Amino acid sequence: MKMTIEVDCTPEEARRFMGLPDVSTLNEHLVGEMQKRIDANMAALSPDELLKNWMAFGAGAQEHFRKLMEVGMSGASPRK
Repeated sequence: MKMTIEVDCTPEEARRFMGLPDVSTLNEHLVGEMQKRIDANMAALSPDELLKNWMAFGAGAQEHFRKLMEVGMSGASPRK
């Protein structure tokens, strides 16, 4: 014998029925904190900031960047 039971409820109703805790406020807090950190780190990803950081290391960083670009370009195959 095979039985099928279909329950039509919202996620909130299912959570309450199963006795699970409401973590929506915790989730909102964590998402808000992640957004703050992402916004704070976006400034470091701007091209101006990257160049300022690389220039602070002097010629050594420029040389490493040049080598990185050469390796990247030599590994690229031309499209046919």
